[in-house]
Amino acid sequence: MATQYTTAFLAETVEIINGLDADDLDAMAEVIAATKRHNGRLFIAGSGGGAGHASHAVCDFRKLAGIEAYSVTDNVSELTARINDNSWADSYADWLTASRIRREDTLFVFSVGGGDAERKISENLVRAMDRAKEAGASVVGIVGRDGGYVAKVADAAVVVPTGNPANVTTQTEGFQALLWHLIVLHPALDSATPMWESQTV
Repeated sequence: MATQYTTAFLAETVEIINGLDADDLDAMAEVIAATKRHNGRLFIAGSGGGAGHASHAVCDFRKLAGIEAYSVTDNVSELTARINDNSWADSYADWLTASRIRREDTLFVFSVGGGDAERKISENLVRAMDRAKEAGASVVGIVGRDGGYVAKVADAAVVVPTGNPANVTTQTEGFQALLWHLIVLHPALDSATPMWESQTV
Protein backbone atom coordinates (compact mmCIF):
# COMPACT_ATOMS: atom_id res chain seq x y z
CA MET A 1 0.00 0.00 0.00
CA ALA A 2 1.34 3.43 -0.94
CA THR A 3 2.42 5.59 1.96
CA GLN A 4 1.13 9.09 2.54
CA TYR A 5 4.58 10.45 1.58
CA THR A 6 4.62 8.63 -1.76
CA THR A 7 1.05 9.59 -2.63
CA ALA A 8 1.70 13.24 -1.76
CA PHE A 9 4.97 13.32 -3.73
CA LEU A 10 3.31 11.94 -6.84
CA ALA A 11 0.45 14.44 -6.48
CA GLU A 12 2.98 17.27 -6.22
CA THR A 13 4.65 15.97 -9.38
CA VAL A 14 1.38 16.19 -11.30
CA GLU A 15 0.89 19.71 -9.96
CA ILE A 16 4.33 20.70 -11.22
CA ILE A 17 3.68 19.25 -14.67
CA ASN A 18 0.44 21.20 -14.94
CA GLY A 19 2.25 24.39 -13.93
CA LEU A 20 5.02 24.20 -16.53
CA ASP A 21 4.95 26.74 -19.36
CA ALA A 22 5.23 25.02 -22.75
CA ASP A 23 5.98 28.35 -24.45
CA ASP A 24 9.08 28.76 -22.26
CA LEU A 25 10.30 25.32 -23.29
CA ASP A 26 9.75 26.10 -26.97
CA ALA A 27 11.58 29.41 -26.56
CA MET A 28 14.57 27.66 -25.01
CA ALA A 29 14.63 25.07 -27.78
CA GLU A 30 14.62 27.86 -30.36
CA VAL A 31 17.60 29.62 -28.74
CA ILE A 32 19.57 26.38 -28.83
CA ALA A 33 18.42 25.66 -32.39
CA ALA A 34 19.70 29.09 -33.43
CA THR A 35 23.02 28.23 -31.79
CA LYS A 36 23.17 25.09 -33.92
CA ARG A 37 22.27 26.96 -37.13
CA HIS A 38 25.04 29.52 -36.51
CA ASN A 39 27.62 26.82 -35.74
CA GLY A 40 27.81 28.02 -32.16
CA ARG A 41 28.76 25.96 -29.14
CA LEU A 42 26.69 24.99 -26.12
CA PHE A 43 28.40 25.39 -22.75
CA ILE A 44 26.51 23.70 -19.91
CA ALA A 45 27.02 24.60 -16.26
CA GLY A 46 25.71 23.54 -12.89
CA SER A 47 26.85 22.66 -9.39
CA GLY A 48 26.12 19.45 -7.49
CA GLY A 49 23.24 17.71 -9.22
CA GLY A 50 23.34 20.37 -11.93
CA ALA A 51 26.93 19.39 -12.75
CA GLY A 52 25.75 15.81 -13.20
CA HIS A 53 23.00 16.99 -15.54
CA ALA A 54 25.58 19.02 -17.48
CA SER A 55 27.75 15.97 -18.21
CA HIS A 56 24.79 13.87 -19.32
CA ALA A 57 23.28 16.67 -21.38
CA VAL A 58 26.58 17.25 -23.22
CA CYS A 59 26.44 13.62 -24.38
CA ASP A 60 22.94 13.93 -25.81
CA PHE A 61 23.28 17.38 -27.35
CA ARG A 62 26.41 16.19 -29.15
CA LYS A 63 25.27 12.67 -30.07
CA LEU A 64 21.63 13.33 -30.92
CA ALA A 65 21.37 17.02 -31.76
CA GLY A 66 24.77 17.37 -33.41
CA ILE A 67 25.71 20.45 -31.38
CA GLU A 68 29.26 21.08 -30.22
CA ALA A 69 28.72 21.00 -26.45
CA TYR A 70 30.90 21.09 -23.35
CA SER A 71 30.40 20.90 -19.59
CA VAL A 72 32.20 23.46 -17.47
CA THR A 73 32.91 20.84 -14.78
CA ASP A 74 34.04 17.80 -16.78
CA ASN A 75 37.77 18.62 -16.66
CA VAL A 76 38.36 18.11 -12.94
CA SER A 77 42.04 19.04 -13.14
CA GLU A 78 41.33 22.40 -14.73
CA LEU A 79 38.36 23.16 -12.49
CA THR A 80 40.18 22.40 -9.25
CA ALA A 81 43.26 24.33 -10.38
CA ARG A 82 41.13 27.39 -11.09
CA ILE A 83 39.37 27.09 -7.71
CA ASN A 84 42.65 26.60 -5.85
CA ASP A 85 44.69 29.26 -7.65
CA ASN A 86 41.99 31.88 -8.25
CA SER A 87 38.53 31.50 -6.73
CA TRP A 88 35.39 29.42 -6.79
CA ALA A 89 33.35 32.48 -7.68
CA ASP A 90 35.36 33.13 -10.87
CA SER A 91 36.12 29.54 -11.84
CA TYR A 92 33.26 29.05 -14.31
CA ALA A 93 33.58 32.52 -15.83
CA ASP A 94 37.33 32.08 -16.30
CA TRP A 95 36.70 28.70 -17.95
CA LEU A 96 34.34 30.40 -20.42
CA THR A 97 36.97 33.05 -21.14
CA ALA A 98 39.59 30.36 -21.82
CA SER A 99 37.06 28.66 -24.11
CA ARG A 100 36.73 31.95 -26.03
CA ILE A 101 32.97 32.13 -25.63
CA ARG A 102 31.49 34.28 -28.40
CA ARG A 103 28.18 35.67 -29.60
CA GLU A 104 27.24 32.52 -31.55
CA ASP A 105 27.45 30.40 -28.38
CA THR A 106 24.97 29.66 -25.60
CA LEU A 107 25.46 29.08 -21.88
CA PHE A 108 22.92 26.59 -20.46
CA VAL A 109 22.54 26.73 -16.66
CA PHE A 110 21.09 24.13 -14.29
CA SER A 111 20.36 25.51 -10.82
CA VAL A 112 17.76 25.05 -8.09
CA GLY A 113 17.83 28.67 -6.90
CA GLY A 114 19.13 30.33 -10.07
CA GLY A 115 21.81 32.31 -8.26
CA ASP A 116 21.66 35.66 -6.48
CA ALA A 117 24.28 38.33 -7.14
CA GLU A 118 23.38 40.52 -4.15
CA ARG A 119 23.29 37.68 -1.61
CA LYS A 120 26.33 35.99 -3.22
CA ILE A 121 24.53 32.70 -3.79
CA SER A 122 25.95 30.51 -6.57
CA GLU A 123 28.40 33.25 -7.48
CA ASN A 124 30.16 30.88 -9.86
CA LEU A 125 27.00 30.66 -11.97
CA VAL A 126 26.17 34.35 -11.65
CA ARG A 127 29.60 35.41 -12.86
CA ALA A 128 29.51 32.85 -15.66
CA MET A 129 26.23 34.31 -16.89
CA ASP A 130 27.69 37.80 -16.73
CA ARG A 131 30.74 36.68 -18.71
CA ALA A 132 28.53 35.05 -21.35
CA LYS A 133 26.46 38.21 -21.69
CA GLU A 134 29.59 40.36 -21.96
CA ALA A 135 30.67 38.18 -24.89
CA GLY A 136 27.27 38.59 -26.58
CA ALA A 137 26.38 34.93 -26.08
CA SER A 138 22.90 33.68 -25.22
CA VAL A 139 21.96 32.34 -21.80
CA VAL A 140 19.27 29.76 -21.07
CA GLY A 141 18.46 27.77 -17.96
CA ILE A 142 16.19 25.37 -16.14
CA VAL A 143 15.78 26.48 -12.54
CA GLY A 144 13.54 26.21 -9.52
CA ARG A 145 12.09 28.48 -6.84
CA ASP A 146 11.61 31.99 -8.30
CA GLY A 147 14.24 31.51 -11.01
CA GLY A 148 16.80 33.75 -9.33
CA TYR A 149 19.46 35.45 -11.44
CA VAL A 150 18.83 33.07 -14.35
CA ALA A 151 15.26 34.31 -14.74
CA LYS A 152 16.49 37.92 -14.72
CA VAL A 153 19.20 37.67 -17.38
CA ALA A 154 18.44 34.62 -19.52
CA ASP A 155 17.24 34.83 -23.10
CA ALA A 156 14.95 31.90 -22.28
CA ALA A 157 14.36 30.18 -18.96
CA VAL A 158 12.10 27.47 -17.62
CA VAL A 159 11.16 27.83 -13.97
CA VAL A 160 10.04 24.54 -12.43
CA PRO A 161 7.06 25.33 -10.18
CA THR A 162 7.44 24.52 -6.49
CA GLY A 163 5.13 21.65 -5.63
CA ASN A 164 6.25 21.49 -2.02
CA PRO A 165 8.98 23.72 -0.52
CA ALA A 166 10.24 20.74 1.47
CA ASN A 167 10.98 18.90 -1.80
CA VAL A 168 12.11 21.80 -3.98
CA THR A 169 15.64 20.50 -4.66
CA THR A 170 14.55 16.93 -5.36
CA GLN A 171 11.70 17.97 -7.63
CA THR A 172 13.61 20.70 -9.46
CA GLU A 173 16.55 18.44 -10.23
CA GLY A 174 14.23 15.63 -11.26
CA PHE A 175 12.38 17.87 -13.69
CA GLN A 176 15.62 19.33 -15.03
CA ALA A 177 16.52 15.88 -16.33
CA LEU A 178 13.11 15.39 -17.91
CA LEU A 179 13.02 18.83 -19.51
CA TRP A 180 16.46 18.93 -21.04
CA HIS A 181 15.71 15.57 -22.62
CA LEU A 182 12.56 17.17 -24.06
CA ILE A 183 14.68 20.00 -25.49
CA VAL A 184 17.27 17.64 -27.01
CA LEU A 185 14.51 15.91 -28.96
CA HIS A 186 12.53 19.07 -29.77
CA PRO A 187 11.68 19.27 -33.51
CA ALA A 188 13.45 22.65 -33.71
CA LEU A 189 16.79 20.88 -33.15
CA ASP A 190 16.25 18.25 -35.85
CA SER A 191 17.84 15.60 -33.64
CA ALA A 192 18.50 11.95 -34.40
CA THR A 193 16.20 9.33 -32.89
CA PRO A 194 17.67 7.66 -29.78
CA MET A 195 18.61 3.99 -30.16
CA TRP A 196 15.79 2.45 -28.13
CA GLU A 197 13.11 4.60 -29.76
CA SER A 198 14.33 3.46 -33.18
CA GLN A 199 14.12 -0.25 -32.37
CA THR A 200 11.21 -2.38 -33.50
CA VAL A 201 10.01 -4.88 -30.94
